[in-house]
Amino acid sequence: IVNMADTRVTRAGRHSYNTRSNRIRTIRTPGGRYVAQKIKKTTKGPRCSDCKCSLPGIKHLKSTAYKNLKKRERTVSRAYGGSTCGGCVKQRIVRAFLLEEQKAVKKLLAERASKK
Repeated sequence: IVNMADTRVTRAGRHSYNTRSNRIRTIRTPGGRYVAQKIKKTTKGPRCSDCKCSLPGIKHLKSTAYKNLKKRERTVSRAYGGSTCGGCVKQRIVRAFLLEEQKAVKKLLAERASKK
């Protein structure tokens, strides 16, 4: 007769229901006991202010947990880093450049028209 190890665990805390906020993972300790480890809920993480895509390079944490991180973990070292994705920043730069070029061309055409 082989006795199977008992893998049942008791949930820590006040209520024992398997809700979204009360999920557990059963972990086997080095001593051979099985204990319940609480699983934290994951967040969507920071989003781009323009296109609403997820920002790469920044951890998906609760908003209160960001205060404990280093600055380099909270942002990306770029203009608008941590609030806008690189593609949208590039788009802004190109748009601003093209607007300036258009103004310069208009001014040049106006000068040529005034000479004639």
